[in-house]
Amino acid sequence: MNTEDIDKNLQPITENGEHLSPILPLGIKNYLIDIDGTICDDIPNEEPERMVTAAVYPDALETLNRWYDEGHVIYFFTSRTEAHREITETWLKKFGFKYHGMLMGKPRGGNYHWIDNHLVKATRYRGKFTDLVEKEVTIQVFDDGKHDED
Repeated sequence: MNTEDIDKNLQPITENGEHLSPILPLGIKNYLIDIDGTICDDIPNEEPERMVTAAVYPDALETLNRWYDEGHVIYFFTSRTEAHREITETWLKKFGFKYHGMLMGKPRGGNYHWIDNHLVKATRYRGKFTDLVEKEVTIQVFDDGKHDED
């Protein structure tokens, strides 16, 4: 699925006659994938010359390309800066990563707490890309009186 197909597949939502942000069809996931330390060696922005020779994690390449082929949306969300875009795109192409786009300039330092009006699921990478499995965890939510809903 290319970027134009993603836009075509977005499903409109209305509430009280007002349009809301559209959503992807059921079963299609919108993956935001980090690069350094997640799909390849962990390279800091201060050493961009190493980005060219970063070793790819083969299980990440295989899994992400399969998810892409299954119709999921793959975006890389990286702390690399716009100055690193060309070298990063060249590296991704060299190894054959299939993806829809790349968002540069993610804040550095980890400990992310993403707040959104859409459902967000976070998965911490711990050394191996595999299919995702179900696991119950405790999360922080806003005290809106609706703690049992998604």
